[in-house]
Formats: sequence, C-alpha cells, structure tokens
Amino acid sequence: MTWRKRIFDLFFASLLVVILGPILLGLLVWLLVKEGRPLFHVAERMKTPEKSFKLWKLRTMTVAEEDQGVSGGNKAARITPTGAWLRARRLDEFPQLLNILRGDLSFVGPRPPLREYVERFPEVYAEVLKSRPGVTGLATIRFHKHEERLLSRCETAAETDRVYCRTCVPRKAQLDLIYQRHQSICFDFALMQQTVQNFFSRG
Repeated sequence: MTWRKRIFDLFFASLLVVILGPILLGLLVWLLVKEGRPLFHVAERMKTPEKSFKLWKLRTMTVAEEDQGVSGGNKAARITPTGAWLRARRLDEFPQLLNILRGDLSFVGPRPPLREYVERFPEVYAEVLKSRPGVTGLATIRFHKHEERLLSRCETAAETDRVYCRTCVPRKAQLDLIYQRHQSICFDFALMQQTVQNFFSRG
C-alpha cells in the first residue's frame, strides 16, 4: 500500500467515524433489543498469504458453534430478519472502519479471503493479496450480486464450496487483478462513489 492510499484511507475513515458514529450506536442498540448478544461477528480473514486479522461485522446470523466456509443457501435459515435488512444495505460492514484505521483493510481492494481458500489456491491469492484487501472494490461492485445469486441456490456446505471454488474464486480474482493493474487514488474514489450510489439505490 502506498503512503497516499494510506492517508486517503485514514482521512475518510476518521471522517466517517465522526459522521456515522451516532448511526452505528443506534444500530447497536436496535440489535441488542431485537437480537441480544453478541452484537458483533468477528472472523479470521487474510491480509496477506501469511498474515491474518480479525474482521469485524455486525452480527446478522444466529450463533453456531462451527461456522466454516462462505455463506450460501445452506446458511440462509440462520440469517435473522434484522440481519437480512442490514445485509441488504451492507450496514453490517460499518465496524470495518475500525479495520481500516488499524491498517488491516483499505477502503478499496479485494475482499479479504478466508484462510482455507488462500491455502487451497496459493498461486491465485499470492497475486490478489499483493493489494491490501478492501471493504469494496471492482469485484464487489461487478460480481457481488451474481455471487449471492449463485450461492443462494446451494443447499449444502459441499455444494456452496464447490460453486464458490469453481466460479467465484477465479472470476473475482480476475476482477481484482484488473483493479490491481489500474489502481490509483482516482480509481479508488470512483469505486467508492459507485459503492455509495449502490447503497442508496438499495435503500
């Protein structure tokens, strides 16, 4: 990550913490009343092929003792009504501002992968994770909805894993590497602007 990109991230993350802080507090109170504790879902994600970090989200699913792999139709029954509303607007990702301030994430970059997929596709992620993972990015904007549709049809964990590995991993990697080749502050700003537009269109 260049120093310009890091300053860009720190400036906007700090600004959004001030602006959105009251909204986040309101969401936390709402979640506490509606769903109870825990309020956050904290999961391991990879920052580089060797380094992991804890990714913070608002909890949108019922708690399970073992929760492996990506979310597909096999986990749909665990999504709470409150969680579905948060996910539809990506409000569950508000706490990732903390990850940005800590340097785990950038605003724009590839979505941080699970360790199991980095270990299964080392050559792919050795290239993809040359960019700092991000909250949004080219792959998120162009492929996220299609990925959700594909995975929502999966009825078992094995089927979800198969579809994710066969279709989602290579397609997202392709888009992430296109972003990597053209990355600039202007491109990042344009992708953030598109993300904000998508947010309001969902509302």
